[in-house]
Parts: sequence; C-alpha cells; structure tokens
Amino acid sequence: MAPIRVVVNGATGKMGMETVAAVSQQGDLALVGAVCHRERGPRLTQPGGIEVPLSTDLERMLEETHPDVLVDFTTAAACMEAVAVGAAHSTNLVLGASGLTEDHLKQLDTLAGDKNIGIIVAPNFALGAVILKRLAEQAAPYFDYVDIVEAHHEAKIDAPSGFAMALAKSIGDQKQFTRNYPEKENLPNTRGGEYNGVTVHSIRMPGRSAHHEVILGAAGQTVSLRHDALGRDCYMPGVLRCIREVVKRPGLVVGLENILGL
Repeated sequence: MAPIRVVVNGATGKMGMETVAAVSQQGDLALVGAVCHRERGPRLTQPGGIEVPLSTDLERMLEETHPDVLVDFTTAAACMEAVAVGAAHSTNLVLGASGLTEDHLKQLDTLAGDKNIGIIVAPNFALGAVILKRLAEQAAPYFDYVDIVEAHHEAKIDAPSGFAMALAKSIGDQKQFTRNYPEKENLPNTRGGEYNGVTVHSIRMPGRSAHHEVILGAAGQTVSLRHDALGRDCYMPGVLRCIREVVKRPGLVVGLENILGL
C-alpha cells in the first residue's frame, strides 16, 4: 500500500518538530510538507539530511502536495483557519491545538459530515494521560470533592490546559460536586477556577512539561491520580496512531481514548 501522505502545520513549534521527526521515521507514512507562520526558507531539513518543502502558505502547500492527513499543532484560532483550508481540499485532520471550545467542536462535526472527512481532536496524545482520565471518570461518582492541579512551562498560552478542561468537564458533567467557599478570601481567586464544583488550579513555571493530578475527596479520605509527561516523545505513539486511524474514520472523534477503545 502507498504510504499515508502527511503535512504538519505548526511544524517549527515544539510539538510540530517532534511530530515531523516521528512521521519521517515511519515506513508507512510520508512527510510531504511542513507549514509554519514565519518565513524560514523553502526547505525543512531533518536528521540524516532529509528535506521536505516548508511554507507559510497552507493553501499552496496542500495544492502542491495533496496530503491524506493534515496534522495541526498551533493555536485554537490558527487551527480553525487551517481546518477550513484542509477541509476544502478533502484532507483528513488530526488536531492537537489547545483551547478548542464546544462551539469549535460543533463546527468540526458539521464539517466532517459535509466533506466526508475524518477529524480527530485529542486534548492529550499521551497514553498515560487518557488512562488517568478514564480512571478519574470511574472514581468520581463515589466522591464529593474534586480538585485538579495542572502544571506546564511558563510560555504556555492558555490556562487551564485543554486536557485539564477535558478532565473537569468529563468529571463535572457526571454530577455537581461540593466546593468550599471560604467566608473570607484574603487573596482573590485563591480557590482557583471551577466547573460544576470541580476546582482547577494552574501552575506555570520553567522546568515543567505537562503534569496533571486529580484529587478526589470524601469524608476521612482522599484518592490522588497523577500523570507526568516528562518529554514530548511520549505523545508521538498517540499522534502516529491518530494519523493511521483518521484515514479510516469519516466523522469527528474527540479524545485519544476513543481511538484506543478505552
């Protein structure tokens, strides 16, 4: 079978570079193009001297390379712009942008149906993270209190992380949890954000990659579930799995767990 042709949007960002390297090493995938927002020349050189076309013009790149899959690691706004371009070329989409909203997901669902393409949205591509999410969902009905603590590097553009929001929603949509409201808050917003009683705290500082902890509480006891991503290489098996699956699955799929069957 011919390899799956892939273009990476946001290819010079941290996740984009990791994805470019991972795709380049797969015999059943072919990296045919890379796109970034700032001019960096016409070619992107990979380890071993392999070069692929590089452009700031996504439309032109898709016209010239005819990929099967567009992988996007940009911002939510840039991602939705890329989605419109990719869908117009009947290109399947794997989206890892943080900050996609429920309205965005509704638009993606409609687009996938109208264009008969596959779209996979994954707030987190790490296997351990989606297992954390599934365990938290199973445990949450037995507890009254839930706090989520997430930590990322100081340059992350949004808070909470997309995965922390997905955690809060998947737990908070089950029921209304109890949340402490102090009579006196000596420093505004000290209690963190809240979704249906689920409290979310975000830490941003150097030396962090991606860390999520769910703390569940009831009378006289707590349970803590934690996942630490220590390097971006942990996301690549999930990204590669989504690239291989999206060409087989017309329609919208949200969450790596739904690709893995967890």
